[in-house]
Amino acid sequence: MSEFLSKNIKGILLCLAIAIPAYLLVKIVPGLALVGAPVLAIVFGMIVTRFIKDKAPFSKGIGFTSKKILQTAVVLLGFGLNLATVAKVGAESIPVIISTIATSLIVVFLVCKISKLERNSAVLIGVGSSICGGSAIAATAPVIGADDEEIAQSISVVFLFNVIAALIFPSIGGMLGLSDAGFGLFAGTAINDTSSVTAAAATWDVMHSTGGAVLEYATIVKLTRTLAIIPITLALAVYEASRKKDGESEGSGFSFKRAFPMFILYFMLASVVTTVVTGMLSGGALATAETAFDALKELSRFLIVMAMSAIGLNTDVVKLVRTGGKPIMLGLCCWVMIAVVSLIVQNMIGIV
Repeated sequence: MSEFLSKNIKGILLCLAIAIPAYLLVKIVPGLALVGAPVLAIVFGMIVTRFIKDKAPFSKGIGFTSKKILQTAVVLLGFGLNLATVAKVGAESIPVIISTIATSLIVVFLVCKISKLERNSAVLIGVGSSICGGSAIAATAPVIGADDEEIAQSISVVFLFNVIAALIFPSIGGMLGLSDAGFGLFAGTAINDTSSVTAAAATWDVMHSTGGAVLEYATIVKLTRTLAIIPITLALAVYEASRKKDGESEGSGFSFKRAFPMFILYFMLASVVTTVVTGMLSGGALATAETAFDALKELSRFLIVMAMSAIGLNTDVVKLVRTGGKPIMLGLCCWVMIAVVSLIVQNMIGIV
């Protein structure tokens, strides 16, 4: 425990110091509700990071916050969600998820052919854009034999559009006149990473006073989409194995443990607990349980803000723009096409 604190405490406290004012300002200043605490935290983090000369003492804690604390926030969202709701929303989102993943992979193939972008970077950007950002990239990289530079660049590109989406998608959804369910599905399928999905959805909730309903909906959609890591990495492993026979690849094969994000399982277990508890209790006991679930969901919202501060601290837009070039163009093409296809398919199935 002491070793964990020595490595992480400075970064965690820095994220906390950014998250608290962002969280409180939205509640105190009415106009900031249009921006949302998660977006404020990202912006504050991006500003603060420009003034930190040596990030080494903070890097471990920032990384822990952006990943583990965010995953904890997602798990806590499962409390208060009935399992039937999770299954219903997940099933509704499948046509849009399949369409957007297929679109991204097709765009990657075409742009890669036209621009002659290095293959590994293109594959990583494609899976990161279409499935779940950094998690998909981390699971796919060993399968295709990607090196550290390719991984870092791909994560940075996907991350750039995550931040942009978190900032502008709630306003775009409002201009398009999307319903709460429509925006939840749009955010869950058109934004790359869980962190930015939750940020955009939480901002929408504040802007439209939905009481957190869109955050829950978008999170379920996003976690359903995340499960696509397994078939995608398995398919790539089979393909790489066929190439390896000809001496063309150094991929390490498919790993279920690496591909499956365990926090999804914990989210489902939290939903199971909610379903069982609310089914067994009634009257005052049920009201007490619901109050507890509400408290956990509020804690989840704060942890999301805290994770967004870490995202902001890790964002160096200037460096990425200087070195990105073709990868940024590929990320932009995937991002735009996924968003367009998400809206088109939603309209076709009548959710918008």
